[in-house]
Amino acid sequence: MSPEPAPLVLAEPDWRAREEAHVERMRVWTRPHQQRRSRGEKHPVLDFLFTYYSLPPAQLERWQPGTGVVLTGPGARRFLDRTGYVAVDPASPHDAGVRVDPAAFTSKRARMARHVLALLEATAARAPRLSCFGLHEWAMVYRHPADQVRHAQLPLRLGSDGTDEVVESLDIRCGHYDAFRFFTEPARPLNSLQPTRETQRDLDQPGCLHVGMDLYKWAYKLGPLTPSELLADCFELAADIRVLDMRASPYDLSSLGYDPVRIETPEGRAEYARRQAAFTRRAAPLRERLITLYRGLLSGTDVRSESH
Repeated sequence: MSPEPAPLVLAEPDWRAREEAHVERMRVWTRPHQQRRSRGEKHPVLDFLFTYYSLPPAQLERWQPGTGVVLTGPGARRFLDRTGYVAVDPASPHDAGVRVDPAAFTSKRARMARHVLALLEATAARAPRLSCFGLHEWAMVYRHPADQVRHAQLPLRLGSDGTDEVVESLDIRCGHYDAFRFFTEPARPLNSLQPTRETQRDLDQPGCLHVGMDLYKWAYKLGPLTPSELLADCFELAADIRVLDMRASPYDLSSLGYDPVRIETPEGRAEYARRQAAFTRRAAPLRERLITLYRGLLSGTDVRSESH
């Protein structure tokens, strides 16, 4: 096993500045969500970030230094009130302070991490495929009564019949199980792939919007071991991808201020593929940062948290 690298030691003014910046950055998203929820309002685009993904807004706002960082100063003691933090022995060669407890990487987390790392590495090794055109959202409403679709409060841009015609006229090539499992029964046989949870490692590819959004999930699954800067980068990527995901859907989002990406037309499909490629490029370095974090934890060597 490699020797543990020296931790990154942050003085209180430095870590407080990072903490404040993170809280401010995330409240751009969490505050509007909480306000809508208090009014009983649903947002068909953005609620997904807080419902499909399970990290509560309060935890998203909470800054974590990540593994391999020591926080110094009197204010750092409050981190000991959280699960997964320990005091650094003053007799150690590093400044006395508080850090994420290496024991937070439990055997249960290690089992999860091995699975996630294999998935991330397999995805990173593949060339992106940019020919699905977001038809998964259309397949989720195919031949379904309009008043029973997932976002029944929104009209379908082309109506039920027009939506069904698009599904039947284009090739569906969805390889992501967590999208495919929401297809209507009549849409499932139309998909050229039949993904399962067991084949996810074989089929997930970096061009998939949902695979890009899932980087956020793989960031928060490690809890306090993930630096919040990486978590926030993954969250903002997921938020931006979600907008394209829904703009390319069959729903009319004009009441929410979103223009459609009309994937039923050649021009719309070209626009979708361009935007999809841009998200693929943006996701790649985040995936590599997650791979580095997961590898370091699994190797038994603390990974020094990123400095931004």
